[in-house]
Parts: sequence; structure tokens; C-alpha cells
Amino acid sequence: MLEASLKTVNNDINTLIKNAQMVFQEATTLTGEKATEARQKGMQLLDTALGKAQDAQASAFAAGKEMCVSADHYVKENPWRTISAAASIGLLLGVILARK
Repeated sequence: MLEASLKTVNNDINTLIKNAQMVFQEATTLTGEKATEARQKGMQLLDTALGKAQDAQASAFAAGKEMCVSADHYVKENPWRTISAAASIGLLLGVILARK
């Protein structure tokens, strides 16, 4: 779910940036008030993209923090399972590396 949300935000940001680039390109050919309006519109699009990027970053940070808390609770509730899982992974990596 988080991955799909991040992909959507990424697509939205890319679209906003492309739109801002087009507006800025149009602004180079315009003069006077229309150029100023085009530049302002481009800046608004970039501000919107920046805001969405910051929201996505905050969301990812919150989800990561929640996963860390969940893992911490699991480890505290099941210490022997955690130790055996870590030992198993270490043994498996040792066998794989020893073969090479």
C-alpha cells in the first residue's frame, strides 16, 4: 500500500515538474505581464511539487518509524525466536560464503 502511494506521488511530482518546465519555456517567448504570469504559474507548480515531495517524505518517515516500533515490540516479546532467526541467517550466510 505504501509502495503504491509513493509511486502515485512520484508520478504526480514528475507531472508537475514537466508542466512547470513547459510553462517556463513558454515564458521565455512571452514578454510583459504574460511572461510574469507564466513565471508565477510555473513557480506555483514547483511549490506544489515540493509540497507533495515533503508530504511523501514525512509519510515514509512515519511508516518507517512505525515499523521500527513494531519490530522492537516483537523482539521484546519473542527474544528466543529473534535470536534463533538471526543465528539461522548468520549460519546460512556463512555456508553460502564458505562455498565461494
